[in-house]
Amino acid sequence: MKEVTAAIIQMENKVLIAQRAPGDNLAGKWEFPGGKIEHGETPKECLRREIREELDIDIEVSDFFGESIYTYHSGQINLMAFWCKWISGDVTLKVHSQMAWVSRDELDLYDFAPADIPLVEKLKAIMC
Repeated sequence: MKEVTAAIIQMENKVLIAQRAPGDNLAGKWEFPGGKIEHGETPKECLRREIREELDIDIEVSDFFGESIYTYHSGQINLMAFWCKWISGDVTLKVHSQMAWVSRDELDLYDFAPADIPLVEKLKAIMC
């Protein structure tokens, strides 16, 4: 099973989501940004690295938010999400086609990747 991380970056009662680019696996689907944990890396280290690589921003990773285990055609993943705070930098989309800051009520307007859906549901239940 692949271990993958996701950042729940919240600002002013909105959360950052990103759309997978054309040609990518699950192209067009929305997700919480993050990526695969590399050998010897902790989930928090992975998130800091992945967000720097994908969005060109620095984040502080704090508490564990939740996880989702999902089986895709390519195999099973364990998606681990953490609350994160934007520290510095301006977003530059390097692997996504677009991003959005959305409120709890707007989350249902986006077509999320299947592994992200349980995290979306949990977020909707607790987000102000």
